[in-house]
Amino acid sequence: MVTVASRLRIGIADRASTARLFHALSDETRLSVLEMLRGGERCVCDLQDAVGAAQSRLSFHLKVLKDAGLVTDRKEGRWSYYALAAERLAQATAALGTLATPAPAGAVTLHSLARAPRPSGDVARASAVRRPSRNRAVARTGDGCC
Repeated sequence: MVTVASRLRIGIADRASTARLFHALSDETRLSVLEMLRGGERCVCDLQDAVGAAQSRLSFHLKVLKDAGLVTDRKEGRWSYYALAAERLAQATAALGTLATPAPAGAVTLHSLARAPRPSGDVARASAVRRPSRNRAVARTGDGCC
């Protein structure tokens, strides 16, 4: 059975993963680290010197990048080395491409759901599932949109 929720997923395969990816890309320090890694694998001490960040701060940013799948790491003795994960950057490019292209005909989008006609009057009130309000002063009468 095709549901509205499943039809909304047609665009981007895994929204949670894509959100983590773009969150990781939304910080200047993390972008600086990614730019440095374009030249190849780097030791964390080199990254720390170049970024000018304290070890704990850089460690936090590297964890965000690693959790998003944008970098890989390896240990050699007591040193940690980081490198770009090119396939994940390709996924970011693909996600942006998906968002930049019009939705296929018949696809349900959040925009089309917002514009869909709503049932009116008694039909809307009868079909709505209402939870009891904890605060009687804020309880809705059913006349509003929510």
